[in-house]
Amino acid sequence: MISKRAVYRGNKTFSIESSEAVAPTPGEVQIDVAYCGICGTDLHIYLGHMDKRVGFERTVGHEMSGKIAALGERVTGLQVGQYVVVRPLDHCGDCPACKAGHQHICHKLKFIGIDTEGAFQQKWNVPAHTIHVLPDGLSLQHAALIEPLAVACHDVKRGRVAVGDDVLVIGGGPIGLLVAMVARHAGGNVTISEINENRLGYAAGLGFTTLNPLTGDVGEAVHAATGGKGADVVFEVSGSQPGVDLMTAAAATRGRIVMVAIHASKPTVDLFQFFWRELEMSGARVYYREDYDQAMRLLAEGVVDCDSFITDVRPLGDIQSAFEALTKNPNAMKSMIQVSEVAQ
Repeated sequence: MISKRAVYRGNKTFSIESSEAVAPTPGEVQIDVAYCGICGTDLHIYLGHMDKRVGFERTVGHEMSGKIAALGERVTGLQVGQYVVVRPLDHCGDCPACKAGHQHICHKLKFIGIDTEGAFQQKWNVPAHTIHVLPDGLSLQHAALIEPLAVACHDVKRGRVAVGDDVLVIGGGPIGLLVAMVARHAGGNVTISEINENRLGYAAGLGFTTLNPLTGDVGEAVHAATGGKGADVVFEVSGSQPGVDLMTAAAATRGRIVMVAIHASKPTVDLFQFFWRELEMSGARVYYREDYDQAMRLLAEGVVDCDSFITDVRPLGDIQSAFEALTKNPNAMKSMIQVSEVAQ
């Protein structure tokens, strides 16, 4: 059977190519990919920032949903026809992180869709251990949000957000908004700091308190709103030096800071504030299996307004224009590619 795929060729270019689908090997599952979202990492790849890692012959993409088309030998517990998503992490199982139960930060981790072939293809073979079966009634289009929502679930767990906590999310892009939604669901009083007025408007429409650091001192505003206490939990999702400055300025005594963003260069961190206020800072990278399970539950419960969060959906053949549009439109939340038509 012929399968179409989008191949990154460098120089901000994807080519749509067709080839005979390869049967899944032992331990693999073949998926008919329905939808795949474009994430910030995909955009970095398109802009050429990761050429040394990715190369020029790779199909990328990992925020997906689809349906099992075939099972390789030795695959148990799954059935052809099940609707699924993929947790795109392939760990070694032997390194110290894996042996400690932290397979998601394996020392030799392969991120599927970056280090290996990804989901912008109609027939996709993946390790069976990465599969999560979707709950009944969840649409495939909405299910393609599970991967970024699982990131947010993991971030909020790292921050130990509890009922009544004052929470500041620095950065109101897709991951920042999802972190805010999960933190609010956990009982936090959430404020979002963001410089894009359109994103601030979207966040305000969802009921969040919003602040623009270009028009006022967010740290002072957070302390004023909390009776001088500051934010119990701060999520740095902006990836900017001003965001790093704000995370310590806004934090409460013994506040918990979660570093979510990947910074292009080493930021300068005010360590004096960690001493004076006994602050904590945690890194947060991808997700555990249970974070995926939680993300599926939250989507099923309607915690995310999926229809408004998905900005646009384009066919696989329009992937080039979809990426071009994202470089010109800083207001988009989640642009999605319909890789193939999968009946549900």
